[in-house]
Amino acid sequence: MSARYILALDQGTTSSRSILFDREGKPVAAAQQEFRQHYPQPGWVEHNPMEIWESQLATARAVLEKAGASPAAVAAIGITNPVSYTHLTLPTKRIV
Repeated sequence: MSARYILALDQGTTSSRSILFDREGKPVAAAQQEFRQHYPQPGWVEHNPMEIWESQLATARAVLEKAGASPAAVAAIGITNPVSYTHLTLPTKRIV
């Protein structure tokens, strides 16, 4: 199967979203998944980076499944993230 889709990964403040587009730019499939918000004190919000990763991965897999496409059918990936996040990756490959 030739690479014929563009996968858009959109990381929002409260959810992850993926949209699969065809070569003409038409949406083929979309999926969205919320993740938990943690409020350690008034005015603060924190996120678990593994929950963000897991929700983004789940939406990407979902759009491929909806379209009946394999990862090899994706020609390019676009990533959007309107919010600044800082994550550290430890030598154990664990994200914190």
